[in-house]
Amino acid sequence: MPQLTVVTRNGTERTVTGDAGLSLMEVIRDNGFDELLALCGGCCSCATCHVHVDPEFADKLPKMSMDEDDLLDSAGDRDATSRLSCQIPFTDALDGLRVRIAAED
Repeated sequence: MPQLTVVTRNGTERTVTGDAGLSLMEVIRDNGFDELLALCGGCCSCATCHVHVDPEFADKLPKMSMDEDDLLDSAGDRDATSRLSCQIPFTDALDGLRVRIAAED
């Protein structure tokens, strides 16, 4: 199982495992990180699963869709590493990925 390191808003860091084939949002949520709200459940219709992704993994992520880009425009904490975790399939290629949960809007 691939591993994922999640940094919470208060800086707490925890490494978890997740099933390849789930979305990154599902792996984070299923491992008890309640501050990642994911209100739309992965439908790419909100930005409550916003994370900042380790830049070293940028080339391993799927290209951002226009819908994802538009939703992230509404996020106050957006930067070059911002992604919606519901739009990233968690695969073996992402083993060792590190993400930080974005500040709440």
